[in-house]
Amino acid sequence: MRVPAHEATTAQLGAAYPFVATRPLLERGVLVGRDLHGGAFVHDPFALYGAGLVTNPNLLVLGQIGRGKSALLKTYLYRHAAFGRRIVVLDPKGEYGPLAAALDSVPVRLAPGGRLRVNPLDGHEGPGRDGRRLSLLAGLAATSLGRPLEPAEHAGLEPALAEASARAAGRAPTIVEVVESLLDPPVESARALRTDREGLRSETRSCALALRRLVRGELAGIFDGLTSPGLRLDGPAVILDLSALFRSPALPALVACAVASLEPGWREAARRGQQSLLVVDEAWAVLDDLGVARFLQSSWKLARANGVANMAVVHRVSDLAASGPRGSVAAQVAEGLLADSETLVCYAQSASEVSAASEALGLNEREAGLLSRLPRGVALWRVGGRTHLVEHRIGPDEVALVDTDSALRAGT
Repeated sequence: MRVPAHEATTAQLGAAYPFVATRPLLERGVLVGRDLHGGAFVHDPFALYGAGLVTNPNLLVLGQIGRGKSALLKTYLYRHAAFGRRIVVLDPKGEYGPLAAALDSVPVRLAPGGRLRVNPLDGHEGPGRDGRRLSLLAGLAATSLGRPLEPAEHAGLEPALAEASARAAGRAPTIVEVVESLLDPPVESARALRTDREGLRSETRSCALALRRLVRGELAGIFDGLTSPGLRLDGPAVILDLSALFRSPALPALVACAVASLEPGWREAARRGQQSLLVVDEAWAVLDDLGVARFLQSSWKLARANGVANMAVVHRVSDLAASGPRGSVAAQVAEGLLADSETLVCYAQSASEVSAASEALGLNEREAGLLSRLPRGVALWRVGGRTHLVEHRIGPDEVALVDTDSALRAGT
């Protein structure tokens, strides 16, 4: 008895044999390494978006410590720079110095009482300047408060910014000057809002104290003055070293102000037609702060408009869940970053994480079975609904970029 040959479409075969029947993503782009089921693996979030293969250019990278996340990130950014892409990194642990050197840049170390200061209100010149500054201040205040501003708070920010700008006499006002105007509003500001000074001061006090938190205490000496002469955050490679406050409660506020300070650079790069990559390394350290999570979510949402591919780095999917109770606003915002990242790169996960990771990444049973057995340097790449098993390759001239174990070996 002869059984008729089974016929199937390539899509059906791809589902049945996900790694055997997978087509190459792109013919040209940034070489990542080897697809373990045949051929080179090339990835380019901008080319993928342009070809309609993904709906956003953002990436989320997951993996246990020591599995190769850091090596991937640094070589991936280094290779993108060769394509003329602008590279920006928020570096909470101070590990991107070698990459900065390779890109002819110097890390910008933001530390309390340090030698460098950054004014987030700088660089917003041209039409719409005041509106952009007002929007930025409102976003920073809401981030610090962990909630949206009340109407009275938002309304009070406008005359406070106008007063601070008038005092600045042609230069960009500072956050300190805006705080002073909020805490001691002029009579004219109160009259414009049909109230008295005491009423205005009372209604905007929480907003004032939230902004004050960004320039006092643990963050004093970073964002409380004029931008240091010669410091530019719109160059082709910007590495912000935030290690002075890593694991500090002030780190989320530092990240929010750092992202805000980079905004003029995005606009300038987009005006030139230059695409950018922004890496938020150790993102798990700030996602439990609702305000910062919302701030980052806004950056993710604006990726296409700004020509930016955002990259968040966490250890495991549960890092997103840890941002708040299931169903809470914090958890929803963090999970939104996952939904807004159509390229997911997953290195090895512990057995206890496999179920959550496979559900979040949309893996089938065969793919999920690999998660706890992936060797160092090998990851599952989920790109626009397609899965690839990829071995990352490091070139001889890239070894110095990825050596994060030198400090451990120094004492041996």
